[in-house]
Amino acid sequence: MTDKKFNDSLSYHSEGRAGKIEVIPSKPTQTQRDLSLAYSPGVAEPCLKIAENKEDVYKYTAKGNLVAVITNGTAVLGLGNIGPEASKPVMEGKGILFKIFADIDVFDIELNCKSVEEFVSTVKALEPTFGGINLEDIKAPECFEIEQRLKHELSIPIMHDDQHGTAIISGAALINALEIVNKKAKKIKMVINGAGASAISCGKLFVSLGVDINNIVMVDSKGVIHNKRTDLDENKTYFATNRKIETLEQAIKDSDVFVGLSKKDILTPTMIKSMAKNPIVFAMANPDPEIEYNLAVSSRKDLIMATGRSDHPNQVNNVLGFPFIFRGALDVRATCINEEMKLAAVKAIAELAHEPVLEIVNVAYNEKNLTFGRNYIIPKPIDPRLIYKVAPAVAKAAIKSGVAKNIITDWNAYEDELKDRLGIDDKFLSRIAIQARKNPKRVVFTEADNYKILKAAQICLEEGTAIPILLGQQSRINKIIEENGLSLENVKIIDPADESEMRKQFGELFYKLRQRKGMTLFDCEKVMIHRNYFGTMMVNTGQADAVLSGLTKNYPSTIKPALQIMMPSKEKNVVGGMYIILTKRGPMFFADTTVNINPTWEELVEITILTYEKVKKMQVEPVIAMLSYSNFGSAGGSDVEKIRLAINHLHNKYPHIMVDGDLQASYAINAVKRNELFPFSKLGKLQANTFIFPCLASGNISYKIMQELGGFEAIGPVLMGLNKSVHILQLGSSVREIVNMVNIAVVDARTNK
Repeated sequence: MTDKKFNDSLSYHSEGRAGKIEVIPSKPTQTQRDLSLAYSPGVAEPCLKIAENKEDVYKYTAKGNLVAVITNGTAVLGLGNIGPEASKPVMEGKGILFKIFADIDVFDIELNCKSVEEFVSTVKALEPTFGGINLEDIKAPECFEIEQRLKHELSIPIMHDDQHGTAIISGAALINALEIVNKKAKKIKMVINGAGASAISCGKLFVSLGVDINNIVMVDSKGVIHNKRTDLDENKTYFATNRKIETLEQAIKDSDVFVGLSKKDILTPTMIKSMAKNPIVFAMANPDPEIEYNLAVSSRKDLIMATGRSDHPNQVNNVLGFPFIFRGALDVRATCINEEMKLAAVKAIAELAHEPVLEIVNVAYNEKNLTFGRNYIIPKPIDPRLIYKVAPAVAKAAIKSGVAKNIITDWNAYEDELKDRLGIDDKFLSRIAIQARKNPKRVVFTEADNYKILKAAQICLEEGTAIPILLGQQSRINKIIEENGLSLENVKIIDPADESEMRKQFGELFYKLRQRKGMTLFDCEKVMIHRNYFGTMMVNTGQADAVLSGLTKNYPSTIKPALQIMMPSKEKNVVGGMYIILTKRGPMFFADTTVNINPTWEELVEITILTYEKVKKMQVEPVIAMLSYSNFGSAGGSDVEKIRLAINHLHNKYPHIMVDGDLQASYAINAVKRNELFPFSKLGKLQANTFIFPCLASGNISYKIMQELGGFEAIGPVLMGLNKSVHILQLGSSVREIVNMVNIAVVDARTNK
């Protein structure tokens, strides 16, 4: 890891609240009554109920949705035996994945336990607290005995993800790869390079899928595992071959499948060329595979290739499995995670790859039409269907195999419940970043003599989401870069003061726009010394794709060049500003919050259409409420009247837009309450996610209250209605907020017509 990335990682983990996780109450705690129910004396009642019936612990506590991620730090990532304390950041990270992908709460537990006996006895004592246990980063061979003993001695779901996670995902990939090349599992010849916990588990699962154990050759650091070796433990002995071969090169000749769980660059093009027709190569060493992807695919045209990396097709990523396996196991209160449940997950993941890919996934990966085939044998981690495809499959397998205590009968209702959980984090920002990364655009940073801007530009450059263009005095920018150890080599730096010809050209073009609006040619050329004007003209003339400003300037002075240069498109006569509020229910969109002080009903129509189009481009289906102090005519007033006129026009001219009003905010958000009182509403049972305000004051106040009192992250303002991608930062934005706005600007530049 470079010093720069090293420092970024340390800052990420240490700044603000240390670490990556916190505990948040799930019940009200604001009043004395709340506290008396949460603790003494009210807490005695559930305690007595549980004392009468231990199973009631699932009814009155968080046990049923609580997983322990437990390690002793003896095999942490590729870092080895670094100890329990040093493993804690990894365990916290695993907890985050459980939460954002499956809404499972996690306590990470790092044990100072050296022996198997000590580890097992400690974890056994924790059983009353947790609904499930995820074992993590425990070295082999101890991990095998630990998992087996805990599965035998405890009655809650337990899984060592290092063993089974990769096995489950690669198993799904194998099923589909064999289907594509028309080969049968029982007839293929397979080489597994690596003999650690993951490799052993992969091999055993492949056997469960029909691969003949006699056709598997496993290779460890000492060579082929054969039956004449005397240094084999029980797990390696299971895979010992009687073939007279010693090396990987000998083993791989004429094989159908190579599975790598070892180290980089151990596989060569020559070895791949020696494999059978239509070979399958799963090079899953991380971060660098056993053979570099492009080198592998260039060696044979008939190759199906998978790696552990996200920047190549067919990523074998454990996050496709473990969150949803535990979700299904917890929801039926399974007493274990058995082979039937793991195989059910394998088949569900494999089957999902056959289904038409959602547009949201295609757009995120900049694909026109991902379809099942050589470059798509397993789903993408961002696919929102995973939770309601894999978890029910696991739950059904648990029930069928007799290990479930809670029997689900209404599977449609269960699927709806799982879909609702996606609102915890719909990975909105992740999707935007992936969209930007697939087609980065040139973004002008007009305030490049600021550390935050330069840091954000560096992050965007590293993540491949944008091509920065920095405006400002070159010596000052380079000084900030050097003083802060930033990496912005080969990034274009332009000082408008040094670009007399460009200023002259831009001034003449600007004069054509403003000559009948009180500006002389001299005035137009003079303002081009200002970076906001210069940067906006760069975008207007096609020398850049987007411009970002506003970190250190007030909003009116920042938006003025955009309004003067980027005139609204011919179809639209209004410019508006939208804020995105990231809530636990998903992203919510507020407009207009920055431009129109008191819009007419006609302008409200235009603002609604602009907002609808912008939200759609971000791959969210807009459900729009036009807000007021009135509900469908319950009160009068000028604001209510213009909303009614706007709604009538929208319903008549734009029936495809899901919009209704006038509505109070509570009824817009609470779909159940709205549907009870106003069943005629066009919004039906849908919760509104997009809000149009009758005036600037109400919109601006609302998003700021959400941001400050609600503690939600706000992104914006996102300008709407301009010809090109121009976006303005909040005064004093953080580096993260700047990066988010850059990604939105890039996506906006891609979709602007």
